[in-house]
Amino acid sequence: MVSKVFASSARFFARPQSQKDSLGWTTPQSNRGYVAIGREKLTTVDETTGVETLRASAPDIKETMELGREGVEGLPNRWPDHLDDEGKDFKETMQSFFEMGKSLHKNIMQAIALGMNLPEHFFDDSVNAGDNNLRLLHYPPVSKEVFKNNPNQVRAGEHSDYGSITLLFQDRHGGLQVRSPKGTFVDAIPIADTIVVNAGDLLARWSNDTIKSTRHRVIQPPAPEDSDDASEYPARYSVAYFCQPNNDKLIEALPGTFGEEIQVAKKYSAITSGEYLVQRLTATY
Repeated sequence: MVSKVFASSARFFARPQSQKDSLGWTTPQSNRGYVAIGREKLTTVDETTGVETLRASAPDIKETMELGREGVEGLPNRWPDHLDDEGKDFKETMQSFFEMGKSLHKNIMQAIALGMNLPEHFFDDSVNAGDNNLRLLHYPPVSKEVFKNNPNQVRAGEHSDYGSITLLFQDRHGGLQVRSPKGTFVDAIPIADTIVVNAGDLLARWSNDTIKSTRHRVIQPPAPEDSDDASEYPARYSVAYFCQPNNDKLIEALPGTFGEEIQVAKKYSAITSGEYLVQRLTATY
């Protein structure tokens, strides 16, 4: 299934720009549709101002297709199924993959509950709506001169993800880096048939930072050994399944993660999952 998703994603991004633009992303509330290169600038949760300046000086070099839960009134997915048979196949493939991600989210949250000494099914009713986001990403080939001339240029800026967890599927080219507790960036080298699982902001808020949100970025991939004379870095594809608690779920520190007994205060105010997502998306686009 994963290889089929990657192949379908690559064919989508190879479409004429006019077709992709006709399926364009509209609002943070919807968070569905195509996002052209340079429109989004990923930042950390602390960098809520100056995004326009960052976008102008070092725009993210990627294009994406955002897909959400089906059947939400007034917030339809921007499917290409009306364009041709390939568009119909794309829709069918991504709908199936979306449901697989929803099930895996529930299973991982059960494991996290046990790890936090909570009942196994503690989170089940908080993640059962499937208010998730499937993001297809294409990082096009980039001239090496772009990175040479602008030391601050990256393919996707340092950021944390917004939800509970993220399931990341990479191709073989690499470029993903994760910030370690020491503050240094570590390469997340692609391993075949594996999934990178990132903790997100809302899981950090739920756990009162018992589980910390993972900061990461995408830089130019390591140059292949046989490409010393190559003038550009190759294209990179990835698939991110952003797992989100139900939009109406109030996220606040869970009992046992704060209090006088453990001498830890609540670090975050309560907020609904949907409200937090819209706040972060509004600051990003």
